[in-house]
Formats: sequence, C-alpha cells, structure tokens
Amino acid sequence: MTRRMKVSLALVAVLVVAGAGTVVWYRHGGLRTSMRMGDEYFCPMHPQIVRDKPGECPVCGMKLEKRLPPGATPAAGGSSPGERRILYYRHPMDPSAHSDKPAKDDMGMDYIPVYADDAQGASSVPGRAAVTIAPERAQLLGIRSEPVTAGVSGGTLRTVGRVAVDERRREVVQTKFEGYVEKLYVNFTGEPVRRGQPLLAIYSPELVAAQKEYLVALGAQQRLGQSGVPGVAKGGSELAEAARQRLRSLDVSPEEIASLERTGTSRRTITLRSPVSGLVVEKMAFEGMKVSTADRLYVIADLSRVWILAEVYEKDLAAVRVGLPARVARPDQPGHEWRGIVSFVSPTVKPETRTVEARVELGNADGLLKPDMFADVYLEGASSPVLTVPESAVVQTGERTLVFLDKGRGHYEPREVSIGERVPGGYRVATGLVAGERVVVSANFLLDSESSIRSAIARARSGN
Repeated sequence: MTRRMKVSLALVAVLVVAGAGTVVWYRHGGLRTSMRMGDEYFCPMHPQIVRDKPGECPVCGMKLEKRLPPGATPAAGGSSPGERRILYYRHPMDPSAHSDKPAKDDMGMDYIPVYADDAQGASSVPGRAAVTIAPERAQLLGIRSEPVTAGVSGGTLRTVGRVAVDERRREVVQTKFEGYVEKLYVNFTGEPVRRGQPLLAIYSPELVAAQKEYLVALGAQQRLGQSGVPGVAKGGSELAEAARQRLRSLDVSPEEIASLERTGTSRRTITLRSPVSGLVVEKMAFEGMKVSTADRLYVIADLSRVWILAEVYEKDLAAVRVGLPARVARPDQPGHEWRGIVSFVSPTVKPETRTVEARVELGNADGLLKPDMFADVYLEGASSPVLTVPESAVVQTGERTLVFLDKGRGHYEPREVSIGERVPGGYRVATGLVAGERVVVSANFLLDSESSIRSAIARARSGN
C-alpha cells in the first residue's frame, strides 16, 4: 500500500468518528437544548393563547401551563417529588361516598385516599375531567356552591283555568219530521229554560196526518171492541197502539197525545218543549223557517255543574294526576272558593301553548261560574320530603345532566345526575347526589368548559 493511500484511509476514519460524535451530541445535549429553546405555555381555557414563557392568560387570567412533549407526565401540582397532597378519602366501591379523614365502612373496608395529582383530571363522567382552581382565582371568577338540601315535593300548583260546559249536559233540540216554525216561545240566546217549558210551535203536514190516523184507529178500536169475535177486537187494539207508537216516535209528548184522545180533534201545530233545565247557548230557529230532520233548532246546556279546564305546562305534568284535590277562585268573588277533584287529564298537548288540559268538575247551583270565564286553579298535591338541587346548578349537555361538586380547596368534580320534577327551589334529585354535598350554583358553565378542555387535553396526551 502506498503512502498516499494510507493517508486517505486515516482521513476517512477521522471524518467517520467526527460524524458519530455530532450525532451523539444532537441526540443528547443538542436536542435537549433545542427543546428548551422551544418550550411553549398555553391557557387551558383558551388553547389559542400560546406564549414562550410562563405567565397568565390575557383573556381569563388563568396561569399558563407548559405544553409537555408526547409521553411526558406532569409533576404533582408543583410539589416536590414524594410530597402528595390528599384531597379526601373515598369508598373503594362507591366513588360518591367521601370522607375528609380516614374512615371505614360498615363492612370494615378502608376508604382510599385521593391525591391532588390523581384527582386532577380524574372523573367518572365521559368527556369531562375534574378541575382544580386556586381559591383566590375561584373567588375572582365568581364560583359559588350550595349544599344539596331536603325539600318538599308536591305542594300546591297554581295555574289558570277556563269555565266550560259539561259536554254530558248539553242537549240539541231537533225534529224527527219536516215542518214550518209558526211561533217561537224562546227567542234569544242566553235565555234560561226549565225542563218541559215550551220552545216553539211547529206545523207539519206529516204530523197532522199522523194525528188523524190515530183518531181513526181509536174509532175503529171502539167499534171492533164490541165484536164477539176475540180476534177482531184484538186487531182493533193493535191498530190503535201502532198509531200511538208512531206519534211517540215523532216526539209527540204524552200530554199532546192525551189531549188528542180527549178532544178527538187533530191540532194544526205541535209544541216542542225543552228536554232539560238550563241555558240556551245556541239558537238557530226563526219564525217562518222550514225545518228538516237535519236542522238544529236549539242547544241547551245544564249549568248546574260545569268543567274547569286548567292549563298545565309540560314541566308540571308529573305533579298532576286524576283524583287530585283542586280549589278554584275568581277575582270578582273574593273569599269564595269552589272545591273539586281532577277527573281527567288530556292525553294530548296543545301545540299552540304546549300545555295539557286537566279537567276539574264543580257544582254551580248558584250560577256564578259562566262558560268561558277565567279562574285561578290551585291543584293540591300531597307533600313529601325529597332531595333538591338548585336550578342554576344543573348543566344540561344534551347527552347527560351534570352538576359540579365542590370538594373543597379549589377542587371541582363533575357528577352525572338524574333529576325529577320541579319543586320549590329547584329540581328533585332522583339519583347521583346525597344530602350535604355541595354543588356549584354559579359559573358552572365556565367549569364545564374547563372540564371539557382538560378532558380533551388528557386524551391527546395519552394518545386515545
């Protein structure tokens, strides 16, 4: 090998060693230096706010957090390694059971400590994370909490109602024959009538012919009744009875038939009488008009008992049922109340008002309740103690119903709950809370946004 070739090989070896050293430097010191130079700090509430050094968010004032490289884990709340702050103790099988100090359950199981670094971001609600905010910052944001208390379900529900005619007490006056109105005895709407009171006199050729047939049948019955042949006498009686039944089928009153038998002369007009006592709510008859079997002449309503149609909103339907006692009052009758019960709840909702009608039946012998009047209705339910949560504490996300628990020391935890009907002070709690737990009642939508963002960041860091 020549001298020149040996020099070339030595130069190549030097270059290879230098390149390897450069790679090692980049992988260790050089890469760490570049990462340190590229540190970023962002606002958890406003991820678009990014700075190259620590500070506070110019929008909400929260402390900026350092963006960690993939796979890195954050330190425990700024405390030194090995120092973990215990927030509270929870039951190992029931996360909703908490204690501020070490405890045991009825079976002797020890409560598990929940540390600040574990609780931060831990949550049983999908898509939400627990949030820790410094107490002074929480005060600045207006975060307040109240305890879950024992309230009262039921009580009195006040609404408005309308007086309506009892549909079972409406009578329509019609004829079963054609004719002409010759005289009106009741000639205006709103006139009170008694049962059997004359309403109008009507002339009907068909009715006159039916009367004459009956008179002929009566004469035949008298003549044939003197016959010694039993079948002949029976035939005369059956003929008269058939003619009498025809008059009855045409609604000729027994009094009119008796008068016809007594006088033996057919009458030109027949008087129609009121079938019930009540009020004329509709009048379509006029003197001289021709009437047929399809024409309505009068509509008479018995107002001795009326309906009150109370409007109940959808949110109050759970408190209304058949048999519920009710009170009705009128502004023009101070001190006077009517009492009844709910006899029917409509199965349909009015699309215009989004209400359901609850029917209350009342006696109205004095006639003070008139159709289409408005009245105040008080539906009296049986009161029972229940857990209640303030209305402002409930966050409806569309998928679930949440509240945020104030665990103390600036720690807030989302909790999925099930709520029932409205009660004084908020909603009835069906499941998810126990008496004494504190729920956030103001700025909870801010907490919900923060909780959602922290959950998304945690999922991004974990790669899920």
